[in-house]
Amino acid sequence: MDRLTSPHVWLMRVWFIGLALLILFFHLLPLDTQPRRWAPPDLLLAFTFAWAIRRPDFVPAASIAAVMLTADLLLQRPPGLMALLVLLGSEYLKSRATTPGETSFAGEWASVCLVLVAITVLNRLALSLLLVDQAPFVLNLIQMALTMLVYPLVVLITQGVMGVRRLSPSDAETLGAR
Repeated sequence: MDRLTSPHVWLMRVWFIGLALLILFFHLLPLDTQPRRWAPPDLLLAFTFAWAIRRPDFVPAASIAAVMLTADLLLQRPPGLMALLVLLGSEYLKSRATTPGETSFAGEWASVCLVLVAITVLNRLALSLLLVDQAPFVLNLIQMALTMLVYPLVVLITQGVMGVRRLSPSDAETLGAR
């Protein structure tokens, strides 16, 4: 019961923003100056989805939008496009997470994979319609597939190390859910 207090929720919101900034910091470090033939998984996206599904109250829409807009600006992507797509995807996943009836991890993973595919396709489509230069399609597919594959590890870290677990039915009632 004491874990559901308001200071704990605010602490976890700050923890999410700090985690996002840490991921962005390591993403921006110039560790390799040669271009890669593969794209690493999008850990920021995976952690955002894992937190949104596990505890929607820890990642409100404003913090997701701010973090993703910051990522767009720092990673030199078109400002706001990926932020909008991730915000829509995370809100969809939040709505699925609050439905009655516990979903299995396989169902959660499948829904996250579908949202990742939708984000990748819509991002490429929007950039194509606006005639923006893009990375090769294969790199986008590799990043999407690696993000899908790393998601179970992200969930394990989120639950085991960070303590972001799904709400139990009694905790959900305490917060006002049905």
